[in-house]
Amino acid sequence: MNIKIVADSSANLRTNVEQNLISVPLTLRTDEREFVDDASLNIEEMTDYLANYKGKSGSACPSSQDWVDAFGDAERIFAIAITSNLSGSFNSARVAKEQYEEDYPDRKVFLIDSLSAGPELKLIVEKIQELAAQGLSFEEICNAVTKYQEKTHLVFMLKSLTNLANNGRVSPAVAKIAGLLNIHVVGIASEVGTLEQKEKARGEKKAIAAMKKIMEELKYVGGKVRIDHCFNLEGAQQLKDLILTAFPSADVIIGENFGLCSFYAERGGILAGFEG
Repeated sequence: MNIKIVADSSANLRTNVEQNLISVPLTLRTDEREFVDDASLNIEEMTDYLANYKGKSGSACPSSQDWVDAFGDAERIFAIAITSNLSGSFNSARVAKEQYEEDYPDRKVFLIDSLSAGPELKLIVEKIQELAAQGLSFEEICNAVTKYQEKTHLVFMLKSLTNLANNGRVSPAVAKIAGLLNIHVVGIASEVGTLEQKEKARGEKKAIAAMKKIMEELKYVGGKVRIDHCFNLEGAQQLKDLILTAFPSADVIIGENFGLCSFYAERGGILAGFEG
């Protein structure tokens, strides 16, 4: 069976042909510049530019044709998109699925609304790869992944709210006050795929401790954790150390946010996807 996994770039994964994994880039835009979230993007240069940009900014989802092109000639496709409550990427992928299956009636696309972003999508991709390696059928993998999503979660910590303010998601006044008072926002991806603030912490150490506490409230007991950071390896390592102190056998891997997640998390932000 010719299987392909296609994820938009919110998953913080790049195309890996050997793994039959294709990344479909989102685009970050201001009135002055455009940044395509692919392997050529200089993420540090982008984050530095946005930190000093005062105008409106936002993200643009891949087109349905971008998704179709990524599907290629695969017989069975798993397509994973950032939560539909934050982006139109899922809807573009849905249109692509309908077009692809109409053009090729013998092929199938399983479309996944991640209801999340970043490292939680990584967990879903890894689960698909594990199940495919076990030789399960397409339908069996679809059912297993749907059940798996019920126990995966995302917790995040943001040190800056500038970009969220610039694209209208939070009040500029709130963003300014948070920066002046060294307030870190800690939250989760809710069950319906919205970003839900859970706590405000003064300083990074308290914020990271709050992340671990929230993980345990969501029934984390030592399963997989994928931590992605935006130029904050030290903070990501602190979270990993806290997790391993409590759960020494936990599978914890640190990675980096790519363009889309760096745009929203900003410099210093940390996202953690985990199994509850």
